[in-house]
Amino acid sequence: MNLRKKIVVLTGAGISAESGLKTFRDSDGLWENYDVMEVASIDGWYKNPELVLRFYNERRAQAFQAQPNEGHKALARLEEYFEVTIVTQNVDNLHEKAGSSNIIHLHGELNKVRSEMYPDIIYDYGDKPIHLGDKCPRGAQLRPHIVWFGEAVPLMEEAIGVTAQADIFMVVGTSLNVYPAAGLIDYVSAEVPKYVIDPHKPPMWKQPNLFFVEEKGTIGVPRVVEEIIAKYGG
Repeated sequence: MNLRKKIVVLTGAGISAESGLKTFRDSDGLWENYDVMEVASIDGWYKNPELVLRFYNERRAQAFQAQPNEGHKALARLEEYFEVTIVTQNVDNLHEKAGSSNIIHLHGELNKVRSEMYPDIIYDYGDKPIHLGDKCPRGAQLRPHIVWFGEAVPLMEEAIGVTAQADIFMVVGTSLNVYPAAGLIDYVSAEVPKYVIDPHKPPMWKQPNLFFVEEKGTIGVPRVVEEIIAKYGG
């Protein structure tokens, strides 16, 4: 019988920003000087797929070079003591690079592509660019394996199920303003300790057993991880 406690960690753009990856919330709806809705929405894809592909080709190449920081590495270390699931809003693979093994990518994955017409056709693409005319084996255009604005979040139910079973819940680098992911904390049992690590204290509704750590992830996460290991890792 596995008696190890279950930890669920919700991560957002803040933890990736410390590895040099900018976020679309940095500057008034612009992301690397692109209008977010032009490049990160299903309407934008229909309007100008070439622009969307160019944008994500740039993001893919950038993410391929990025390296995990001390926050990512500390979360990976939790697996030595606990059953850990990372639920991330990030589309990079920095958690994987750091050594975490159980990750739910709510918003998709930059290093994967899928068929525009057959969404179950998904495969790894590494850092290669996607071009108009690149097609899946069934003849449909390839697109980034990303959940855009205007699309459903298919892994949300899985994330809710995992979160509802958490013995410890952590939130790192997210404002808790992006739904549906921000609503995950509502599925955590009242008696479960909840750690929110972010330099900008997010506006939180009343939650029991809630602990704020107003630090960036590279500082706050290793500290909280050590505290959790000492307290619950026995």
